[in-house]
Amino acid sequence: MTLTIATWNINSVRLREGLVARLLREEAPDVLCLQECKSPVENIPMQAFRELGYTHLVARGQKGYNGVAIISRLPIMDAGGEDFAQLGHARHVAARLESGVTIHNFYVPAGGDIPDREQNEKFGQKLDFLTELRDRFHWQRPDRAILVGDLNIAPREDDVWNHKALLKIVSHTPIEVEHLETVREAGAWVDVTRQDIPEGQLYSWWSYRAAEWDAADKGRRLDHIWATPDIAGAAHGSRILRAARGWEQPSDHAPVFASFDL
Repeated sequence: MTLTIATWNINSVRLREGLVARLLREEAPDVLCLQECKSPVENIPMQAFRELGYTHLVARGQKGYNGVAIISRLPIMDAGGEDFAQLGHARHVAARLESGVTIHNFYVPAGGDIPDREQNEKFGQKLDFLTELRDRFHWQRPDRAILVGDLNIAPREDDVWNHKALLKIVSHTPIEVEHLETVREAGAWVDVTRQDIPEGQLYSWWSYRAAEWDAADKGRRLDHIWATPDIAGAAHGSRILRAARGWEQPSDHAPVFASFDL
């Protein structure tokens, strides 16, 4: 069986219900993981998605901000959600497929604008979130698992449009990259996107501030799909649907895809 999964920071699932439906209709992933839903779970517009065959939902929601959801046309069971760093935010949810594979969907805090926890509480919250996540994977090593989401860090030099220019910009600072790497190492996670596309500039986010975002192409790869070693070898077909960034009233993120032969 081939499982295709997509992850997308949608920046309001109700505002962009039509874009989600378009993605489901045109790309037909088996599972779609959304971040920044900005909606209580009961207000997620599932009726439109059910009509397209996506009848299963596991989510954690909040009014107006944060929020993560896993929408699936395959049966899924709620596998929990953690409040890392005790922020009181809906930033993690997990679902288990009938095959036994667990999907973790994360929305890591953005971290504000100043990369200094003494001057910027939000940056400290981001680092604390990643530290607790690292510790969780240290004492509870995952298996048969896929981790996706807006991790709000572009770790590699070719994950940003200009490595040197962004070294002091939140999302690409050395301390953030180091923290994310400790999370990856703690769970022995494999970066599936870069396993499939090992070289070259690769982005999933372009700022709203750039009117000519496509021409300027000052992007960052903030959205990720990882897998545990026992299933990472079954992954293939990774891609980023850049065209979705140009849809009408788009999210500033593009969907990221990967398939697994499980």
